[in-house]
Amino acid sequence: MKVIKSERVSPFGGLNFVIKELDKRGVGNILCHHLPSLKPQCRFSWRDIFYSYWSVFLCGGDCAEDLSLNFKGPLDIHPDLSIPSPDRVLNRLKELAQAPTEYVSKRSSPGHFFAINEQLNHLNISICNQLFDYNADEITLDYDNTICFTDKKDASRTYKFENGYQPGVGFIGSSIIYVENRSGKSTAQVGQDQTLLRMFLQLQNQGIAVKRFRADSASYGYEMLEVINQFSDLFYLRARMSQRLEKAISTVKKWKAIKRSGETVYRGETTFTPFQSLFKGTKKVKALKSYRLIITKEVRRDGQLNAFTGEAYNYSAIVTNDTEMETDQIVHFYNQRGAIEKEFEVLKYDFGWQNLPFSYLAENNVYLLVTAMCRNIYHFLINFFSSKVHGLKPWYRIKKFIFRFICIPAKWVRHARQWRLKLYGNVAFKT
Repeated sequence: MKVIKSERVSPFGGLNFVIKELDKRGVGNILCHHLPSLKPQCRFSWRDIFYSYWSVFLCGGDCAEDLSLNFKGPLDIHPDLSIPSPDRVLNRLKELAQAPTEYVSKRSSPGHFFAINEQLNHLNISICNQLFDYNADEITLDYDNTICFTDKKDASRTYKFENGYQPGVGFIGSSIIYVENRSGKSTAQVGQDQTLLRMFLQLQNQGIAVKRFRADSASYGYEMLEVINQFSDLFYLRARMSQRLEKAISTVKKWKAIKRSGETVYRGETTFTPFQSLFKGTKKVKALKSYRLIITKEVRRDGQLNAFTGEAYNYSAIVTNDTEMETDQIVHFYNQRGAIEKEFEVLKYDFGWQNLPFSYLAENNVYLLVTAMCRNIYHFLINFFSSKVHGLKPWYRIKKFIFRFICIPAKWVRHARQWRLKLYGNVAFKT
């Protein structure tokens, strides 16, 4: 077999269409407008920094070092994109970090640190607003926390008995709309009312009105509910079991039998006023609101009786102020937030959340936000290009997108004082 010197051809020809579409949507301009001004002598703009780093994940890489090890030549042939070194990219991202804030409360131990980056969260929402139409629908906002296991310098012990961080994340559909990194010991309910307030204010400042809010039992608290009621019309929260809640369940007389996965469960509802024990003996207890409590119970396998209900059942309850939907509709709507767990899996395995590059909480918060932006951009790209390219589907993970769209041999040719992209392959675009 004879080997001859070939022309300079990029194996990632599909990335050119990605860059063109992002510029067409104004993402490059948004980056330069929202981020700090760079000195005139700087060789690389924020567009170069972010586009290059996002290209790592969109071409199948997993760290900034791929820019010099694997992608430097193939990406460098683009006539309108300068590829910086990995050190330049990481140093620029470090410059965007803001010092963490310590959360102090009478009811919690010291040492809870939050990495709050209003600037990058504002940038992220601005990009999402540019790519998605949030004004067309009634917005449902989901909030949850996840654990990023790591042994970085300031990582602390999580409730899973391993070191890491516990970032809080807000979602609108599949889009990551807010990220706030937390120290590992800071469980989801610690300071969550302030986190939710910052998230809601960010959305409000950019004209996004929240119709419905969903969250797990970590958001079931008086302070959190006060914030949620202020910014969201409707809410759906998993209630934590307590003596008062179990007594409320015991008052339910009418139960509806439902077949689920071959087993029979029972569903009922009652009216419940939470947090009365917090203000017992004070005038404020009269101002507390009552909400719908939707209960689902299933038989306990061990047959142990509940002391308050007198039944051998396990209970799960949803607290809501929605007075219109049926009980089954509310449970179905709430259970849809289970898709968030899949989104966390995508972030960790496709967009680098399990391989944090920096040594400190605030710097890694920048990384989480930058890769979350990349995830949002991919969500837009796969929906956009799947309507134009045969073989792409909106539900594909990034690996299939890379194989079927990004990995197209291509080169740029200068002809008639214009740059033209020449593809080597059978690419069928719909026009």
